[in-house]
Amino acid sequence: MDQAPQATVTVSRREPPRPTGAHPADHAVQAVEAAGNLGQRLDDEDYPAYSMGRAAEILGVTPAFLRSLGAAKLIEPLRSEGGHRRFSRYQLRLAARARELVDAGTQLEAACRIIILEDQLAEALRINEELRQRH
Repeated sequence: MDQAPQATVTVSRREPPRPTGAHPADHAVQAVEAAGNLGQRLDDEDYPAYSMGRAAEILGVTPAFLRSLGAAKLIEPLRSEGGHRRFSRYQLRLAARARELVDAGTQLEAACRIIILEDQLAEALRINEELRQRH
C-alpha cells in the first residue's frame, strides 16, 4: 500500500506538533478533522491504538510473547513512525486466544494455526449468512 510522503514535523514543549511551513489556521482545521475522526478510530477494531507495553499489560503477557506471535505470523502489528509496534483490538483478541491455548498446554505454533483456522471459519460463516440473507 503506497502512502503519501509525510511532512516534516516541528515539536516544541508549548505548541502541538505541526507540519513545517503550515499556516496556524491550517493546523486548526487539521485538529478539528482529527477530533472528528477520533470517534471513528476508537470504534475501528483494526486501528493500532495500543503500544507493545500496554498490549502486554492488558493481556497479562510479556512483550516477548507478543513478539513470538508476530514471528509465528499470527499477528503483524503496524509500526509507528518511530518504528514501535502498535496493536489493534482485533490483534489483542487473537493474542488473548493464543494465550488461552498456550496456557492449556498447546504449543505456540499449533495454537496459532488453530486460531487462524477459527478465524477463517468465522469469516466463512459470516459470508455464508450474508449470502443467505440476500436470497
